Amino acid sequence: MTTMDNGSGRVRRGITSMPRSLVVLFAVSCGMAAANLYYAQPLLAQISRDFHTSPASASLIVTAAQVGYGLGLAFLVPLGDLVQRRTVIPLMLGGTVLSLIAAACAPGLAALGAAAVAIGATSVVAQMLVPFAAELAGDEDRGRVVGSVMSGLLLGILVARTAAGLLAQVAGWRAIYVAAALWMTLLALLLRRRLPSVKPKLGLSYRQLLVTVVDLARTEPVLRRRSLYGAITFASFNVLWTSLAFLLSGAPYHYSKAVIGLFGLLGVAGALCASAAGRLADKGLERWWTGIFLAVLATSAAFLAMGSHHLWALVVGILLLDLGAQGCHILNQHMIFALRPDARSRLNTVYMVTYFVGGSLGSALTGIAYTRYGWGGVSALAGIIGASGVLLWAVGSTKRHLAARTA
Repeated sequence: MTTMDNGSGRVRRGITSMPRSLVVLFAVSCGMAAANLYYAQPLLAQISRDFHTSPASASLIVTAAQVGYGLGLAFLVPLGDLVQRRTVIPLMLGGTVLSLIAAACAPGLAALGAAAVAIGATSVVAQMLVPFAAELAGDEDRGRVVGSVMSGLLLGILVARTAAGLLAQVAGWRAIYVAAALWMTLLALLLRRRLPSVKPKLGLSYRQLLVTVVDLARTEPVLRRRSLYGAITFASFNVLWTSLAFLLSGAPYHYSKAVIGLFGLLGVAGALCASAAGRLADKGLERWWTGIFLAVLATSAAFLAMGSHHLWALVVGILLLDLGAQGCHILNQHMIFALRPDARSRLNTVYMVTYFVGGSLGSALTGIAYTRYGWGGVSALAGIIGASGVLLWAVGSTKRHLAARTA
């Protein structure tokens, strides 16, 4: 039986469950790392005014962070199958610290965008920790562990939006990047001390490692299908959160930055759903619940459209969209991690690259839709993306059902 030293004891891999303290550490770490991508979302209106740019231009800061994250997913996350995570993760967080300081000092939108790319690329440590948790967990409760870690990641995103709005109200938008740099420094030191030491068994070069990532995408149909679901859900997610600050800061709401940041707390529905979705996956119910979560996602667009003038509808729309997006995301990850236990970091690379390509497209299209058509255009875009997810699931389910009947 293989064991690992976690700095405070021995942890058995793949047989018994992770200690609760280690699950909590992974969850908090994922949340803090992922938060770096989302600090700008409630601040876009203020950044736009400070740099004298249009909302569409300011929204590209979010897109830049996600592009950077996609690059990190493609070229850094696969290293989790090749090198010691206990060594590489703190080093990457050091790069995050430097990037956050650069963002805080950015003299203009271009410099802030460049810093955002670097922040995104180095914050992919969250996507190294998730497959690491799946590796350390027992087979019987992998969904629960991954769901718990993802709950921490999602709560980190919620705290990011809320903290950014509140701190910007008091000290300006640059202060949040300074605070985040301090948090990342502490996190790097803690993870260097507590992460389990697990020696990868692959005897590949870095180039060969990247080639195997492409091979996985080519040979695993479940991975491709689940990656498309992920791209659709994250595109919808970003359609909402990239544009929400512009709606809430203008007529009829005229909310302050602090109040806009508090809207991030509505995403708690998605965070709480993560653990429940993991348990559904452990019971083998992921196929039908995927369709349900995608349907919830599509339905949210109708409420978002009414939210242009009705706060209650906007709140319902946000809750439904986060619930559908995060529930589907957890089911996706559970299914791909079960495909190849020896390649979980590379499987996660394929999935998350596709996921963030979808999110980046969603952010970019949202800036155009809002500039040209206002909130109505944003709501329509969310509806189209959500409906495409339901259609993709229905077609795939029908094909699999027919294939099973004729087999």
